[in-house]
Amino acid sequence: MAEITKSYEARDVEQRWYAAWQEAKCFAGKAAPGQETYTIVIPPPNVTGILHMGHVLNNTLQDALIRRARLDGKAACWIPGTDHAGIATQTMVEKHLKKTEGKGRRDLGREAFLDRVWAWRGEKGDHILKQLRELGCSCDWDRTHFTMDPGYSRAVLTAFVKLFDQGHIYRGKRMVNWCPVSLTALSDEEVEMRPTKGFIYRLRYELVEPTTTKDADGNTIPLTHLILETTRPETIAADVAVAVHPDDPRYTHLVGRKLWRPLGERVQIPIIADKAVDPAFAAGALKVTPAHDKVDFEIGQRHGLPVIDSINADGTMNADAGPELAGLDRFAARKQAAEILEQRGNLIEAKPYENNVGYSQRAGVPIEPRLMQQWWLRYPRVEEAKAVVRDGLIQMHPERWSKVYLNWLENIQDWCISRQLWWGHRIPVWYAKGIDRETLTEADLRDPQKIHVSLDGPADPENWTQEDDVLDTWASSWLWPFATLGWPDAEAQAKADFDAFYPTTTLATGADIIFFWVARMIMAGLEFARPGAPVEKRIPFKHVYFNGIVRDKQGRKMSKTLGNSPDPLDLITKYGADGLRFGLLQIAPLGQDVKFDEDRIEGGKNFCNKLWNACRFRQMSGAMADNSTLDAILARIDATTLDDDDHAILAALVDTLGTVERGFAGFEFAGATQRLYSFFWNDFCDWYVEVAKSRVQDPAAKDHALAVQDLVLREFLLMFEPFAPFITEELWALLGYAAPGTRFVQETRIETAGGLVAALARRGVRIDSEASGRVDTLKRFATLARQLKADQNAAQKRDVTFFALAADSVWTVLAGGSAKLVRLVGATAIERTSAEVALPAVVTPLGTLYLDTGVKVDPAAERTRLMKELEAVSKHIAGTEARLANQAFVSKAPPAVLEGARKQLADQQAKRAELERLLGALG
Repeated sequence: MAEITKSYEARDVEQRWYAAWQEAKCFAGKAAPGQETYTIVIPPPNVTGILHMGHVLNNTLQDALIRRARLDGKAACWIPGTDHAGIATQTMVEKHLKKTEGKGRRDLGREAFLDRVWAWRGEKGDHILKQLRELGCSCDWDRTHFTMDPGYSRAVLTAFVKLFDQGHIYRGKRMVNWCPVSLTALSDEEVEMRPTKGFIYRLRYELVEPTTTKDADGNTIPLTHLILETTRPETIAADVAVAVHPDDPRYTHLVGRKLWRPLGERVQIPIIADKAVDPAFAAGALKVTPAHDKVDFEIGQRHGLPVIDSINADGTMNADAGPELAGLDRFAARKQAAEILEQRGNLIEAKPYENNVGYSQRAGVPIEPRLMQQWWLRYPRVEEAKAVVRDGLIQMHPERWSKVYLNWLENIQDWCISRQLWWGHRIPVWYAKGIDRETLTEADLRDPQKIHVSLDGPADPENWTQEDDVLDTWASSWLWPFATLGWPDAEAQAKADFDAFYPTTTLATGADIIFFWVARMIMAGLEFARPGAPVEKRIPFKHVYFNGIVRDKQGRKMSKTLGNSPDPLDLITKYGADGLRFGLLQIAPLGQDVKFDEDRIEGGKNFCNKLWNACRFRQMSGAMADNSTLDAILARIDATTLDDDDHAILAALVDTLGTVERGFAGFEFAGATQRLYSFFWNDFCDWYVEVAKSRVQDPAAKDHALAVQDLVLREFLLMFEPFAPFITEELWALLGYAAPGTRFVQETRIETAGGLVAALARRGVRIDSEASGRVDTLKRFATLARQLKADQNAAQKRDVTFFALAADSVWTVLAGGSAKLVRLVGATAIERTSAEVALPAVVTPLGTLYLDTGVKVDPAAERTRLMKELEAVSKHIAGTEARLANQAFVSKAPPAVLEGARKQLADQQAKRAELERLLGALG
């Protein structure tokens, strides 16, 4: 067995073990007949992506889940892959072309441009997947998918054809969210609302025929104009009416009259009545511009108004905007329009105004509402998608996201699934040549003489023209859980073991794509996977875990623009992959955002070093006996010689196993990692290993003491492996834990807490539940003794003496543990005293402890120290008394909690009394 080196070289270990895992096909998802399976599909990163801290958190969580499933004996399958990311990839490649060749995609033509995109993808498209290997991700890389792969593409087009044949897909001219930079339509979910500062313009619209109205006093006064307010004066040339509420008494007598449009061609526009107008907003009159606002479009449809489109696809103004604005960018036109209106006397004022404006999520610019022919999807299986979450067949963690999900489904809108891009799945629709696409009706879409919809196209392609648009990227990734398992091809499904691995088990993702992806995958699974089967066989996953966003210490989302996001690969180089993984998960509570702190990552590295050194110390303490199985280790433990410290460490081990089990079951990873940390660092290293040193020196007790340590280390490595797989694998091999015929940690089954208790019992070991309390008392005593030394600037001195003022029963406990306590606190002796001593003192659970450092005591300094401690204890007592006086707490708290609070209060009151006595003794 190789010797554990003095220092842990993380990068060498990581590279060596990852290569070994891949060579041995450790991550292959294979299910034996009847074996329980555990499946995860990776949220496919964009093919343009590189590893960032959000990926690190999300993929570490997935890796921990899949590695734990292997240790639990399940057939675990983690399916990786990338998304073609239509807008992002096309934009990136086109920018590269502009920079290097001075050409755009239209200069090359569709086929030549797509050849360039495929070449880019071949060169750089799997970069992020390679980076995930650096992190230790145990995906089944032989199952890697790409959403534009031939088989996957056929699945996407199959879904389109099926939905079209069922009447779920239609083509219609409707208002869409248009991105003037990406030059494509966006779904509602791809638009993010941002507070934006601008102006609201108060305007006069002149009546064609002036009339009269009544003032507040009932007097008749002339009325020559209406007052309107708008944030977009550049669209005035596209106004076709002014709308008022039919019940607004200010305007009822004006409905049917005409106004002069103040910009563009001087034409008359009608005043109409429509209930969509909010009388309380602005002046209660609304300019109606059907081509540039969804509400205006709906008003226009109800009233048969014409549509004037004054903005080009790229955000510049066209001829319909009038000669004053034509050719200007929309924002320059806004400024110019305001100046013209002011010159003409139509602008009353421009007031600073902040409102929510829709931005293109990808391009980061305000979207334009635009009237266009697009392909739309009426979502399938909506009611079933609600029911599976309401009924708990799919559970969301944290549960609060279920309400958000259900609320979206209650208010769901049809999905605009077409995109004006070239990179993507081209819509499998062909139009008969010569047909006018703009005038096609719903009936025409079902006429095979006019429209052809199929996977492979018409038999006479020379008579048809294929649709130019491609599908929204999300219209491919919504099939991810089952298309990655071979759907719809039966042979591919059998090869991927679809029947074993679908439904998948857990989806780990961000809540920001709950609508984009999670909800849509649920509907797609219910629609396409195993038609006719019970609903529990069709859902895409059983659990959805929403991890938080990684933010900086100031709570800002990490971004390249802010320069607040470290490169994960730099962190791996500096702290090791295990240090990064473990440190990050410790600060990632269930579903909450994570405030990144590099100190915690360094803490992860330090913990790995602590583990390494503890294992090295164990190896140096004595020969490694048979560690190949749990039974072999347990056979070396002598149940008759177990002392309190043995019982306490075994109890803590069982408790930690249970905490980690519950952590995985409830997705409480921060709690699990924090318990692992405190157990190993505090319970094992700082206490058990230290107190066992004397027993290791005793030939009669040595084998037993080392066997207990070997048991703890074995079980700890099994628990730790999902979080820090590299160092675990290395130490597993170096300490001889691999069973005959095995090599890797994952080939061993982890014990449950109950399973370990049963295994111990079979060897005659029954854990004394009260021993932990006795040991905890000694731990607190040692901690307070060390603190007293530190307070007296004697932390490093070992030639000090402690005196204990204690009752006989307490002194018996101290005397029994004296040998180990002296060593742990760093003293020459702990002696008993029957009287008060004029020395610095501390109140412990085992009586008052005095410290003799050989230096004369400063009474003033000692009084200050005791007063500070008394103040803290008194504050603690007040808080506990307030809790116990609170009927809401007392009526709801479990009896054990109440009993604990009362005991704590009594202990603190006794401590306060002793501190007051010590202060009195100082005079």
